[in-house]
Amino acid sequence: MGAKIFIDGEAGTTGLQIRERLARRSDIDMLSIPQDKRKDLDTRAELLNAADVAILCLPDEAAKQSVSLITNDTTRVIDASTAFRVDPNWAYGFAEMAKGQSQAIAEAHRVANPGCYPQGPIIMVRPLIEAGLLPASFALTINAISGYSGGGRQMIADYEADGVVASHFMPYGLTFNHKHVPEMTAYTKLAGAPLFVPAVGDYAQGMVTCVPLQLGMLGKVPTGAEIHGAIGAHLADINDSFVLLAPYEALAKTPDLDPQRYNNTNKMVLHVFANDARAQVLLVAVYDNLGKGASGAAVQNLNLMLGVDVRTGLAD
Repeated sequence: MGAKIFIDGEAGTTGLQIRERLARRSDIDMLSIPQDKRKDLDTRAELLNAADVAILCLPDEAAKQSVSLITNDTTRVIDASTAFRVDPNWAYGFAEMAKGQSQAIAEAHRVANPGCYPQGPIIMVRPLIEAGLLPASFALTINAISGYSGGGRQMIADYEADGVVASHFMPYGLTFNHKHVPEMTAYTKLAGAPLFVPAVGDYAQGMVTCVPLQLGMLGKVPTGAEIHGAIGAHLADINDSFVLLAPYEALAKTPDLDPQRYNNTNKMVLHVFANDARAQVLLVAVYDNLGKGASGAAVQNLNLMLGVDVRTGLAD
């Protein structure tokens, strides 16, 4: 028998995507809840406690409830909500974030799957702060666009119903209190919250996160090559990484920044663009908000926790 996996919330967008990635695997046994029992606490508790790993694809409060229903010390948890992402008792499930993070995930009893938007900024900014190229006090701005699937079932329905009149580009979160800001702040190692401006595009999935850097106010201004080198050095220390760094080139534009380029994969590709004369740099990450940004990341974390090849069931 394989490891018993229960997806609590398997009917949602993330849950369906995870189940699809696990469907053909012979090393796991899926536990499933009958449709008419999805809100039945006793049935959910029974399945949660029967699982070797429970993957929670639920709103925050429901995720907390599910964790409270686990009464044994054997069920391990991957939670895809924001409920535990900055909880020190939970491992943050972004394996490429730091050297040794994949081992921390593999050994953890509780893993908080990362948000889609934060992953790009974290992997691009954290190495610069650790290398001393950016101060933790840097006033960071993050701009991003995601496909409408990132907004869940209701947003998907709304966009598909609107058809040709759907908004092609819609910034939101304009009170600057987006739910992903705490983990962006914590795991980039910034001293204060970045200014985060997300947007929804008129396409289903895929995302681009951009971090513009105005470096002229720094006492020592790093070059674009130095920034590219620091990110590359960080990635060189990460085993089994799904994150790649594009070559450092002077490009006015490139098709590689298409937000849908890596859809249905677990790949993330980073880019560094610079004008050293103006002390300006742009960091860009391209990845699938449903892949590396959510379901793919959950399966990657599951593989680490099960001790199997990290690429099992994932396209890269």
